Order: sequence, then structure tokens, then C-alpha cells
Amino acid sequence: MQFGQLLEARAGGLYSPAADAWIDSRRPVERALITHAHGDHLGYSHKQAWCSASCAPLAAKRLGAKVQLHGIPYGEAFRMGEAWISFHPAGHILGSAQIRIEVDGQVAVVSGDYKRGRDGVSQPFEVVPCDVFVSETTFGLPCYVWPDPRKEGERLRAWWRSNQEQGACSVLLAYALGKAQRVLPLLEGVEGPILMHASADPFVQLYRDQGVQLPPTERATAERIKQGVAGAMVIAPPSVQNTPWLRKLRPCRLAMASGWMQVRGVRRRMGYDDGFILSDHVDWPELLQTVKDSGCSELWCTHGFAGPVARYFREQGLKAQVLAADETRLEME
Repeated sequence: MQFGQLLEARAGGLYSPAADAWIDSRRPVERALITHAHGDHLGYSHKQAWCSASCAPLAAKRLGAKVQLHGIPYGEAFRMGEAWISFHPAGHILGSAQIRIEVDGQVAVVSGDYKRGRDGVSQPFEVVPCDVFVSETTFGLPCYVWPDPRKEGERLRAWWRSNQEQGACSVLLAYALGKAQRVLPLLEGVEGPILMHASADPFVQLYRDQGVQLPPTERATAERIKQGVAGAMVIAPPSVQNTPWLRKLRPCRLAMASGWMQVRGVRRRMGYDDGFILSDHVDWPELLQTVKDSGCSELWCTHGFAGPVARYFREQGLKAQVLAADETRLEME
């Protein structure tokens, strides 16, 4: 690859020879650059790691004191080996970043996970011009076009009110970090308690600590559940489905907040009563626009529908390739 000193795809993931650093490696490394604090982008035994300043409290919550963590403000370039590194907003979750790597005038940008739409709880996406763009393709098919989040918020509130009228608890499945906090502003305007699963509750406070305005919430402790949850909104990770914990909330209605809810068959197959199309990833039009805006001469595709996306861009005349399966990973957002 002509950008070999800038960035390489290796068996352990993405590596920058000039910086002597790995990007989003889950294997223990000496120096790691982290795009955001989701578990599939973190390594728990790195010697040192760098991320955005806003990401640092979230990453520290998951990594503990085992990793020497450096939080760098967005846009502030710093020298690492023979490379200049900077972090730029990705819009995925609070603190998420695209990693810009510059060596001898050539630039690579590793997007991590990203979205273009503003959600009010994470820093808005920033276009970063580059020669090489590493893009996620989680929803890289033309069928994925996100509806207006405000309309989905209206649907979500109407669903909650309907469940209240039936004396049922509303359980919304949303990932503990990012999605669980994003949906909270969409719930304002409905009278009723909002209970957070223990995995999501600590991150709500970390969002508030960074100035994000969120409605009042309570922790869904065993004691609080015993007091009664009829009419409440409970936000919990998808892993609670079909568990004794969820059965304690009956009678309840179950819904999922995810881009995968775009496909009705997924809702039925997973046994949800409803689904809300709220994704923290780019849809197809946003993906096309971002690649164009980046001005890249080479595109590396990872996650999800990498193969079809790379093929599409090759047909448009852009040099595009797929990172091998053992160099990346799939995620359900």
C-alpha cells in the first residue's frame, strides 16, 4: 500500500508504523489510539492509551486504573513518533472521535463509528479531509435511510403513554453507553419515572458531568422495582431480554431502539412489541456524502456491509478495499 508508513491493516487491527501505535486494538499493546469508549474498541491491558478529552471519563470508567489514559482536546495535534495525531468529533456518542494521522503531508482518517445527524448529547460530526479514509459500513446498504429522529421520538412517547394507559411498564432496549443516554431527551413531555438499568446509570451521570442536559432518572434497583414500575419507562441493555430481571417488570411492553429496526422482520424475529429507528451510525446517504466530503483517494471499509460498499465505490472509480475479517469486527451498535 502506498500509505504504508501512515497506516497498515495487520492481523491485530489497524496500526500506524510512523506513530508506532495501534487504533482501537482490543489486544494489549504499548500505545493505543482509541476512537470511543464502546467495549469493542477498547483494550483493557494497554500500557498507554490516547483518546479525546470527552471520551476519557467514559473510557476510564470501563478501563479502571490499569491503563495510563491521556485525554486530548478535539483538534489539538500532538507528535507521536514520526506522525502528527489529532482527534475530531465523530458524532457517534459523547467523546467519540475520528483519528487523524499525518505523515509527510499525507493524511489518514480512521472514523471509528460515526453519524452525521445531531442528537443533542454528543459533539457534532466534523468533516476531516484526507487521503485515506477508514469508514465503518455497519448500515452500508441503500435500504438504510434514517427517518427524522424527532418523528421517532414522537412515536416513542406515544408508545409509552399507550402502555401507561394499559397499566404496563415500558422497557426500551438500548445500549448502556450512548444509546441509553441519547433516548432520554426524547422522553421529555411524558409524566412518569424513568428507570435506568445498573449498566447504563453510571454513564448518565458522566454525561451530566460534561454538561449534557438530561431529564431526571432513577436507578432500577431491586428495591425500586419492588415499589412498582407500572407506567414507568425502563431503559436497559438488550442482554436483559428473556432474563429473570426482565420478568420482574411484568406486565411490560418491550421495544428496541436501533438502526436495525429499519427492517420489520428483525423486530418480529427478536420478539419486540415495537421498534424505534434510532441509530448512532451513518445511513446510506450519509455514508456516500461523507466519503465524497473527505476527498479521499483511497477508502478502507470495515464492519457490516464492507464488501458491497467497497464494490460500489470501485464502480464509481475510487480505490476501495475491505479490511480482512480478522482485522476488524462486527457490532450490533
